[in-house]
Amino acid sequence: MKGIGKLARQTIAAASLIGATGLVSSAPAMADESKASSNATTSSARDATATASGEVRRVDKTAGKVALKHGEIAALELPAMTLVYLATPAMLVDIEPGDRVRFTAARRSGQYILLEIGK
Repeated sequence: MKGIGKLARQTIAAASLIGATGLVSSAPAMADESKASSNATTSSARDATATASGEVRRVDKTAGKVALKHGEIAALELPAMTLVYLATPAMLVDIEPGDRVRFTAARRSGQYILLEIGK
């Protein structure tokens, strides 16, 4: 994919992940107050998408999972919490615990995945 930027490659990889797996796993962790901001991009929580910012708590690059501490994300009906999102391993190459990130997440049939993530 010569000529395509890193974020575009990550977005393409996330779209491939969604198409290949249909549903993906995520598990909520401890709810927690945060001052991270969110910017909803859709209004329906069912099969919704939203952009927010938060802090990386844990990363499992091999499994393609990342725990993000974020503020309320109204479009996904999520309170301020730490939540494990599924992502492609390529999306997580430069992501480390403690990083402040901006991300776009989707909820598909109650499952949470990352479509984009960046510092």
